Amino acid sequence: MKKILILTSVVAFSLSTSAFAQVNTDSLDIVSKISKYQLQLGKLQNTVNQKTYNKQNDSLLAQQSAAKNSVAANTLSSDPENKKDARQADNAASDAKSNARKARKAADRLEDVQKNILELQNKIAKEQLKMNKYTQVAYTPVMVTAPIQPDSTRQP
Repeated sequence: MKKILILTSVVAFSLSTSAFAQVNTDSLDIVSKISKYQLQLGKLQNTVNQKTYNKQNDSLLAQQSAAKNSVAANTLSSDPENKKDARQADNAASDAKSNARKARKAADRLEDVQKNILELQNKIAKEQLKMNKYTQVAYTPVMVTAPIQPDSTRQP
């Protein structure tokens, strides 16, 4: 009987330690994911100011080149046979087209960074929810129970 009791306690102990080890490695895996995501998030957030500046600058250049294109087109319309005006209008149109493309790409890059930041924030939140099951302590109130007294009024 003692052997069975000892064997049972050894098996129970080994199962509990392996279950604890599994929980510990799972929580460490979640912590490492959260850290990785936070590092990526920090890197992306550091680029937001530069991407915003690039978008604003490229938009301004596109507007300026569109204005120059308009002026060149008006100049050409007053004298359509002038080769110099035609060349300037063509160059201004090319510049306007190129700058508009750059402005669109800069806006897309900023939008992509903002979208990636939002995705990483969502991933971090999901991992933190997973982590909560390892870090929250479940509170179970202790109930003091009185020993059951046999009913003396009942006859067996």
